[in-house]
This record gives sequence, C-alpha cells and structure tokens, in this order.
Amino acid sequence: MQLQIFTVDAFSDRPLEGNPAAVVPLTHDLDDETMLKIANELNLSETTFIHPLDDGHWTESSRFSLRWFTPACEVPLCGHATLATAHAIFDRLGEKHQEEIEFETLGGILKVKRDGKMLVMDFPSNPPKVVDSEPDIFRKIVDACTADLKTRVKEICYTPKAKYILVRLDDSVTVDELKRMTPNFSEMARLHDGSLVIAMGVTLSGDAQRGVPFRYHAYSRFFATWLGVNEDPVCGSWHSVMGPYWASQLGSKEFLFRQCSARGGDVRVSVLDKERVAIAGPAATVMTGYINI
Repeated sequence: MQLQIFTVDAFSDRPLEGNPAAVVPLTHDLDDETMLKIANELNLSETTFIHPLDDGHWTESSRFSLRWFTPACEVPLCGHATLATAHAIFDRLGEKHQEEIEFETLGGILKVKRDGKMLVMDFPSNPPKVVDSEPDIFRKIVDACTADLKTRVKEICYTPKAKYILVRLDDSVTVDELKRMTPNFSEMARLHDGSLVIAMGVTLSGDAQRGVPFRYHAYSRFFATWLGVNEDPVCGSWHSVMGPYWASQLGSKEFLFRQCSARGGDVRVSVLDKERVAIAGPAATVMTGYINI
C-alpha cells in the first residue's frame, strides 16, 4: 500500500524552522499498530493521520478525523501537528477558498481558520495552578530538568487536565541562560513513569520586565520526555498553558511568545475566556511524497 505524506514546518513561514510534523491523508483504514509504526519510522515529534468525515471528498469536506502519534505512542492533543495538518488541507488537499475546518480528535472538537498567512486554532484552555506543597516527585523532576538553574526556580505550577508542569524561572535568568539549559532527560525518565506528568515547560518573563526593546511577552522551552520527545521545538498545546498563566501575571489577553529551542518559533496566543484560547502561527510545506507499507 502506498500513502501520500507531507512534512510541514509549523509556526514558521519558512522551511527548516519551527516544528516539523508529518501529515498522512488516509484513503484506507489503518490499525493503530501500523500508524504507530509509521510514526516511529518517520521519527518526528508528531505524525498525524486524517480523513474526511461525512463521506466527503477532500475538496468538499470541512470536517475531518485527526489523530496524533509520537514515535512512542498516541497522544490526546497536539497543537503544532494540528496547525501542520490544517496547512496541508488548505494548501494541498482541500478547497483553497475554504476559510475554516473542524477536526474530531481525542481532545475534542478543534477548529482552525485562516487569517491571512496565519492559521488560528481554537483550543481548550489549560490554566495551571501554583503548587504550594508539590509532591516530592515534582521537585525532583524540576531539578533534573532545570539542571544548573534549579536554584533559580521562582514558581512551579501544574495543570492536571493536561498533565503538564509549568516552571517559571526567576527574572534574573537571561534568555541565553534558558537556551543553554541542559535537562537531564535520562534522569527525568528514571524518576517518573508519566502517570502524573507527561510533559513540562520552563518559562521566563518577557522583554517588558527586562527593560529591553519589546519583542516577546515571555520565553519558554518545552520537554515531553515521557511521550518519547525530549524537546518539542515549538509546541502548540503548551501555549494553552502559557496563555492563561501569563494572563494572570500580566493582566493582558493578547500575547506573542517565543519558544527558544534550537529551531525556535513564534506563537501568538489570545485568551478568549476561561475555557478557550486561540493559538496562531504560519506553516510551510517542506516535503511531499509517498510512503510504502
């Protein structure tokens, strides 16, 4: 069997930046084991599998089934791969004049619309709460992740819905120090089995708090060791946590965040209400081809 495949860089308007995801349009049913094997073969942080709903054709349907797989497992929510999939539909598979599409996923109904060159995703909000007396395992994981910066942790927050930890570093930490931070991934995996925490992000206040010319409201990096992805270059679902957290800190609802991995990417976030956030960015197709299975 031959399947079409696209590789799309999300949260970048240029190839070879942002976060890559593979998009596989399905013309036949595939079992879960085969989808996982394909994701493992491609070895990107996420591979998506999509097909039109309501017996529609690609150029006619506005509703699609969407599933996300890392090389290790299926996941319930992924932002950058949703953005990549929407780009593939708008740009390659579907009706080019279409303005909004809807995905049925394990994480619920997700909508994506076009806004010029940007794609805007309507996502569930995941506000984190400060952990005043965190379980001992949380502190150990945070120490392993923040390494030499562990004594400069300002706050630890947790969102049980997403099973994400948010770690805020002290404002004295520089962006370059955040970029140079070297988590101990093997220790993180050894310490915890992923039952309470499946991923964690480390964030830093933005330029306004640093007295430098404004570019970003906050900076971060994101690590999903327990999902088989040590560092996710630019993670959309992570920003469903970043948005409400920084809204509570800065009293604003509109943000431009920078995820400063080696590839890096900019993410626009609008906190719509207590339940939803809009996460926006561009995307670029890098490769098109076929996979034989």
